[in-house]
Amino acid sequence: MARKSSSGPRGTRKRGQHKPAAPAAKGRRSFTLSNLQPPAGSRKKKVRVGRGMGSKLGRTAGSGNKGQKSRRGYSRRRGFEGGQMPLHRRMPKRGFHNPFGVTYSVVNLAELNVFPAGETVTPELLRAHGFVRRATDPIKVLGDGELTTKLAIHAQAFSASAKEKITKAGGTFEVVA
Repeated sequence: MARKSSSGPRGTRKRGQHKPAAPAAKGRRSFTLSNLQPPAGSRKKKVRVGRGMGSKLGRTAGSGNKGQKSRRGYSRRRGFEGGQMPLHRRMPKRGFHNPFGVTYSVVNLAELNVFPAGETVTPELLRAHGFVRRATDPIKVLGDGELTTKLAIHAQAFSASAKEKITKAGGTFEVVA
């Protein structure tokens, strides 16, 4: 038996096919203060919990039945595992963190050869030229490499070899606070 051609609302489309998109309107809609409104679907009504059985979230208000988690004001503390010893307390602790320890940003003597002779090298100058990344760290000059120019270097700390090489090159060093 021959299949009938459907001329109903679906037309020649097969099952599962969507309607072709409607052509866009040629004229643009002008916006004025009287017809402004948010785009469709961008604003959603807030769900009002515990407002009667007709609202689908009445009675227990989505909190289930009884127990600590169904009560007002409940908030589980970070790391709580229901009374079981939490992971951060089960793990062994190792090492020591010195609360008074100082972390220095280091600069080697070989890097300071870019400055002209007679220059006064300060921590601000080193930060401005990109030798030190973090602005809050104190600066320590280390004696790696050779210093070829005579410089006056100001920093928070110097290694013993750096002090020796600076004076050998004819420069001076000064410890600043």
